[in-house]
Amino acid sequence: MPRELSAYHRQVAAANRSAILEAATTLFLESGYDRTSLARVAENAGVSKATLFKQFPTKAELFESTVLSAGDAPNSEFAVPPPGDFHAGLVALGIAYAELLTRPRMADLIRAVIAESPKFPELRERTFDFGTLPVLAALGRYFRAENAAGTAEVDDPDVAAAQFLGMIATVVFWPRLVHGNWSLSEDETRRVVEDAARTIVARYGAIAISATKPPPGGRA
Repeated sequence: MPRELSAYHRQVAAANRSAILEAATTLFLESGYDRTSLARVAENAGVSKATLFKQFPTKAELFESTVLSAGDAPNSEFAVPPPGDFHAGLVALGIAYAELLTRPRMADLIRAVIAESPKFPELRERTFDFGTLPVLAALGRYFRAENAAGTAEVDDPDVAAAQFLGMIATVVFWPRLVHGNWSLSEDETRRVVEDAARTIVARYGAIAISATKPPPGGRA
């Protein structure tokens, strides 16, 4: 059974990981996937190659972690809103998601995924599990909390999350990949999020669901 790391060694490992991901992000964006070597990442991060390989055995794993790390955030930033006001909770999480999409480097990293994946089988085989991002995980927990409170009936939180976030990303994010100067004001972004929230509430809100159900013994 492996010995548990001390608090000090966990802190060192976390600091090394952060330095590696920061160096890798810069190199992948400047040089591309093919021309970025793990040795150069280690050198720029100020760690040994052994330390890098311990955390990221392959370049594909490092690239995936680099992309996903752009969406990392303190858990408190994406705390699950209290259930009871379905629309307000969705808006809070939707705004957090929109802020994530407009972070520096996010669009560049997604462009890199799109550009590099077709050329390298090791990248095509990776799943890039964006569901691990804090805001997406928080959204899933929020749907379940609203279900438990009786204010929503979301039978598949993963599908509902994809629908909600897709409506936001379609306006807030994806045009930026084609039009580099695409931007929305804070008010415009909020309207996009609120429209998406209203659509989800209309589909999954308990009041909306009950209005579509036939009375007991009646016909639809």
